[in-house]
Amino acid sequence: MFEILPGILEKDWKEIERKLEIYRPFAKSIHVDFLDGKFAPNTTFLDPAPFARYAQDFLLEAHMMLEDPINYLKPFADAGFRRFIGHVDKMPDQGAFVAAAELLGEVGLRIDAGTPVEAIKVRLDDLDTILVMTVKAGFSGQSFMEQHLDKVKQLVAKTTIPIEVDGGVNESTIKVGCMAGARRFVATSFLFGIETPDKQYQLLKECARPFEA
Repeated sequence: MFEILPGILEKDWKEIERKLEIYRPFAKSIHVDFLDGKFAPNTTFLDPAPFARYAQDFLLEAHMMLEDPINYLKPFADAGFRRFIGHVDKMPDQGAFVAAAELLGEVGLRIDAGTPVEAIKVRLDDLDTILVMTVKAGFSGQSFMEQHLDKVKQLVAKTTIPIEVDGGVNESTIKVGCMAGARRFVATSFLFGIETPDKQYQLLKECARPFEA
């Protein structure tokens, strides 16, 4: 089963809310990027509280590009986030993050474009997902770097948990991602392409469907 997650990377709540309203009729899960400017040279809206009003509409996934993301878990959970993905780069204690997050919902780790699979120091089966970046984390609209799908293939050979891909997902790259073994795809700028977001979303689903077992 393949899943398309609309992504949100924004500085302003009004723009976040506009996109949530657009996605509400057709998406079940939403991937929200949070950046504090310390992990990557960009910042986003950081207050999780306003998302609470949408917690019944979506499974909210927090991509926490934040310094020591364990400190943000409780406020995000209180706002209704149910999946927490922390970056392995610069994380002081992966085990502590995973242990704390799994008490609040689903937990995942994220490896950046330049980070090897071996940077994950916890048992893969202790995770609910692994996010593989196919661009350098921090900005949307970047071009897909296919060489990073080698990490997807490595992970698929080691675990049955869903592998998620983020960065440059479109109607072509989702196909090579499926062939590599990824099962979740974050789409951000592509959803606001030639057609309306709902039609772009459906196009991605159609492109992935032939790869379903």
